[in-house]
Amino acid sequence: MIEFFFDCSSPWTYLAFHNIQPLAKEFGEEISWRPILVGGIFNTINPSVYAQRERPVPAKLNYQKKDMADWARSAGLAIKMRPSVFPVNSVKAMRGCIFLGKDMLPFARAVFESYWGDDRDISQDAVLAEICKRVGIDPEKFFAGIGAQAIKDQLKANTDEVMARGGFGSPTIFLDMTDMYFGNDRMPLIREALSRARERAA
Repeated sequence: MIEFFFDCSSPWTYLAFHNIQPLAKEFGEEISWRPILVGGIFNTINPSVYAQRERPVPAKLNYQKKDMADWARSAGLAIKMRPSVFPVNSVKAMRGCIFLGKDMLPFARAVFESYWGDDRDISQDAVLAEICKRVGIDPEKFFAGIGAQAIKDQLKANTDEVMARGGFGSPTIFLDMTDMYFGNDRMPLIREALSRARERAA
């Protein structure tokens, strides 16, 4: 089983979200999608992210822009390296993924596309309502659903769980519960791990 802990506010997560789906299909593996709030992780155990944003290294920042463009080109995705609103408050979007459960994928994909491709502020209700309509979700039911305490609690529980299991950001991916990978660029290693598991099962 592949567990994919994710927050739509991360461009590297957008790439991994896109890239892991055909990989899982190739190996016949199910993906357990686990929405989290990455800001909660940064606030709790990984504040170095904020320090890097406050005092960026220009050469590293320039390379990150090129790196992102290269990865986006490879995946066939449109990704704006620095949206107009960054960082963005993704809590409503991620609660929405929890609320939608097994039907979250089209919504999550549309959230990624809206923020990273179209530079829309996904913290705004009007933008989320547009996304809901685009993927066939009733906006009124959506906003009522994400306001439920159980939905809020589940998002926090997912975030707490990934930290307890060693995660420190998004995306965090687990194979068979304990084999952890972080980031889109670990896809080749995930492929190798899945190949080894297939060989053992043969």
